[in-house]
Amino acid sequence: MSSNSYYNQFMRLENKVILITGGTSGIGRATLELFISEGAKVVFSGRRETLGRQLERRTGAKYIQADHRLAADCTRVVQETLASFKRIDVLFNNAGIVVSGTAETTSEQDWQDTLDLNVTAVWRMCKLVVPVMRAQGGGVIVNNASDWGLVGARDALAYAASKGAVIQMTRSMALDHAGENIRVNAVCPGDTFVDRWLQEGYFRASTPVDESEALQSETIPLGRVAQPSEIARAVLFLACDDSSFITGATLAVDGGNTAQ
Repeated sequence: MSSNSYYNQFMRLENKVILITGGTSGIGRATLELFISEGAKVVFSGRRETLGRQLERRTGAKYIQADHRLAADCTRVVQETLASFKRIDVLFNNAGIVVSGTAETTSEQDWQDTLDLNVTAVWRMCKLVVPVMRAQGGGVIVNNASDWGLVGARDALAYAASKGAVIQMTRSMALDHAGENIRVNAVCPGDTFVDRWLQEGYFRASTPVDESEALQSETIPLGRVAQPSEIARAVLFLACDDSSFITGATLAVDGGNTAQ
């Protein structure tokens, strides 16, 4: 018996209602697929409707088109999830963007877009979901941060600042809601190969990279970048009862990058 089939027989998220923001590709999509294999009922959001509808048809998860920079869309996603399933057991705040720039070269628009999606949207979604979880007796929030929220990053000021904010929100919310049986943790991925790299590069609107080049790394101790499925398994650990005594934690899944 393979290790995957061994774990899947336990269906660690059986009948749990999971809400994933930014679930149409990359880490979000990999997490969605893994959670479904673990028995979850998954709702996911994303701006790209064509991708969302395709994934909805293929997996059976419920897709909601949304731009989480907009407060109204955050509210609508939560409302539609509750209308369909009456509860939310796990929220995975995954939607985000990666922009390059130093303090001098970051544009006003990139700064605002990054904070709106990577920080404000995370706060809004938590603000909307915490009362739901409190009323139902508990729940789990997993925020997607970054290893660059734990250490400094060159030429990625806005992104690193936003992920540092996510980590501090995670810690503070964990303390605020521990007594309500709501666990809040952050996964901190290192460089993770996603399709976007082939289309626009490591940063938004940068230079596309070759797949063979993208998969290797001279700076990460393990010598390569992560696959989205590897991050998804870490999110699963934080989302299920395997981590029942963990809250306020930052789980680095970065190939040893922050150990340097």
